[in-house]
Amino acid sequence: MLYISFFCSVTLLLYSLFGLKYEKKKKLKSRISNVFDAVAADPPSSIEEVNSNNQSKKIYKRLFKFIVDQLKRIFSRKLNDEKEVKLEYKLLRAGSPLGMTTVDFRLIQIAMFIIVPFISIGYGLVLQLRLGILILLGLFGIALASYLPHYYLNKKMKYRNKLALRELPDFLDLLTVSLEAGLGFDSAISKVVSKKDGVLNQEFRRCLEEIRLGKTRREAMSGIRNRLTLDEVKSFIGSIIQAEKLGIGMVQVLRVQSVEVREQRKQRAEEEAMKAPIKMLFPLVLFIFPSLFIVLLGPAVINFIETLSKQ
Repeated sequence: MLYISFFCSVTLLLYSLFGLKYEKKKKLKSRISNVFDAVAADPPSSIEEVNSNNQSKKIYKRLFKFIVDQLKRIFSRKLNDEKEVKLEYKLLRAGSPLGMTTVDFRLIQIAMFIIVPFISIGYGLVLQLRLGILILLGLFGIALASYLPHYYLNKKMKYRNKLALRELPDFLDLLTVSLEAGLGFDSAISKVVSKKDGVLNQEFRRCLEEIRLGKTRREAMSGIRNRLTLDEVKSFIGSIIQAEKLGIGMVQVLRVQSVEVREQRKQRAEEEAMKAPIKMLFPLVLFIFPSLFIVLLGPAVINFIETLSKQ
């Protein structure tokens, strides 16, 4: 009887151990299958949703692009050649901001003519202004819409010229050193352009590309002179063209130009330093002197008023 009970207990113990291990594996498999079934069930819907969203976005994008392209074609036919050339030069001098072409600029102008007067008149309606004032606001919006795009281009042009003027002395020094090292003029420009980035480097990189496409050096350099409206750059380009025409050594010309440009930069710095006291006069008179007078003369004025009130 004792052996039978021992045998049964050992059998039940082994069965429980193996059964527990089997049950753990079974639960683990069921949990893994549930997770993978859920993942396998979810992605198709999510992928379908993503694909539908992407397709709808692509449709809207294509539709918007189609409308814009049609408007560009219409306006490109109606543009006057002379006005288009002037506007293209203006965009080039401004550095073609946002990659705008002449047609893009005209479309932006038309959008401004629609949006700005609408906003100004809407603002007047919110304030419940009279009809005459609303008409004046609409005219002001039209004038502002015609002024803002050209003002933006002029600001970009001035900023670009300022950067080019700041980069010119270093550019001339590097170009002179490269020529003195034995490189040719085009190779020296290519070496300088590849070392750093900036307005002058972009312009001379474009000049090299135009020379490779078949333009003469004089025509490509004249293009730089037309795109950068600076006296220093015009003088530099003119001296290069003149030296090439007369057969003068480029190193001598560039050395003289480098000295002149640095002297001009020194003179501009001295001029700005001499203008500084005059510019500081207005904040001194309007803000600093009144506060000093209040601090210094305030107690005396208060004492004077108190003595007069006692008498």
